[in-house]
Amino acid sequence: MNIQDGSPTANAYLRFLQLAKALQKLPDAPNLDANEKALLEEIALRWFEKSPMTVREAINLAHLGSPATLHKRITRLRQRDLLLTFNQPEDKRAKYLIPTEKTMAMFGHFGKNMSTVLATSDA
Repeated sequence: MNIQDGSPTANAYLRFLQLAKALQKLPDAPNLDANEKALLEEIALRWFEKSPMTVREAINLAHLGSPATLHKRITRLRQRDLLLTFNQPEDKRAKYLIPTEKTMAMFGHFGKNMSTVLATSDA
């Protein structure tokens, strides 16, 4: 069996990794390190799934770093206008993290670039 003839699902995931790598090399890609990007993506995904992440939940993502490190990353993402915090009216103690319009525009740009990369690589 040729190594290139993997399962369709493995090929789909590897193709996704190729596209993600191509997007990161574009000149207008954001200046985020891998850990900041991973944190932002986890927060945005939870928001997209209609279950916004709290600051407490974010700083407990042990696979992304220590609580102190994650708190610093959240602060940097907020300073770059990529994250906002908000409180639910019924519970002022919990702060939720949500992507900003700037983040959503960035993801929209990634999606457009991914479509372009797909179109040019299939040709």
